[in-house]
Amino acid sequence: MSRIGKKPITIPSGVEVNINGGSVTVKGSKGTLAREIDTDFTLALEDGVLTVQRPTEQKRHKALHGLYRSLLNNMVEGVSEGYKKELELVGVGYKAAVQGQILELNLGYSHNIFMEVPKEVKASAETQKGKNPIVTLESADKELIGEVSAKIRSLRKIEPYKGKGIRFVGEIIRRKAGKTAAK
Repeated sequence: MSRIGKKPITIPSGVEVNINGGSVTVKGSKGTLAREIDTDFTLALEDGVLTVQRPTEQKRHKALHGLYRSLLNNMVEGVSEGYKKELELVGVGYKAAVQGQILELNLGYSHNIFMEVPKEVKASAETQKGKNPIVTLESADKELIGEVSAKIRSLRKIEPYKGKGIRFVGEIIRRKAGKTAAK
């Protein structure tokens, strides 16, 4: 029994959902998202409530039931409210700047890193004196924003001894003790 799959998705006002066979298109104030789903599953849109029904009790259908419901819910939430991720650059001399869709990062390497951000993601960089630079990513697509933030984070992984690197704002890093002097 998939508890998540059985939950109905309430469609907020201003969001339009179109179901055409195996493809679902969700349009809202933040943008438009489309996804293909398995044609075995039936989608029912009644009175602003979207439900996903599975055809059988097969293990494969049970597994996909909750997945499709979650993906559709993320689409509805994304086009109505949007998603936002904030990355903090912790380290001496680490800098970030955004020019259009190009993100320029100075992460202590011998060269600056230039990364093109997809057009669906809006990036901004903020630097305040005495604080770590923060890169903010905003998008309607939860998958895409997660992918981009993971790619940026992989450019300089968090180091457990000093805590330097790229982390999410509010993320707690597990620190290790360094060497101790021998007596």
